[in-house]
Amino acid sequence: MIDSDGYRPNVGIIIVNDDARLFWARRIGQDAWQFPQGGIAYAESPEQAVFRELSEETGLKPDDVKIIAQTEGWLRYNLPEHLVRRYKRPVCIGQKQKWFMLRLLASETSISLNENQRPEFDLWKWIDYWEPLTEVISFKRNVYRKALEYFAPRLNIEKNNN
Repeated sequence: MIDSDGYRPNVGIIIVNDDARLFWARRIGQDAWQFPQGGIAYAESPEQAVFRELSEETGLKPDDVKIIAQTEGWLRYNLPEHLVRRYKRPVCIGQKQKWFMLRLLASETSISLNENQRPEFDLWKWIDYWEPLTEVISFKRNVYRKALEYFAPRLNIEKNNN
């Protein structure tokens, strides 16, 4: 499902633990780390997509987390030109995302990256709050900054001055 502007609706998921550290996962077979994210299916709400993606990518269930907050409106990023598949219709030029911050309520042993037949991630770790801004692939960096800045006050995290 791609909108008339060429953006695929998507959810981004930031999982935070009791120490205000964030779940960070490595894409399978790559040296690329990111937050869980995924498309919103037709007739699916963003919240429904969050819990489906959460289960598929991390093995966590709705009772394992609590929604702290979600961004208002859509945050967008464009794909680099070499990733745009111009031969597919409609052409997808990027993603528009609703971001959710979830507090982990369950033990971290509940996290399982092998819940899906085709896992997205092969490794995960906890990282400091602002670290994703220096680690994520460059074309996603601005969206990550906006999401982290939006959620920071909810965790009493000081503003990043970089």
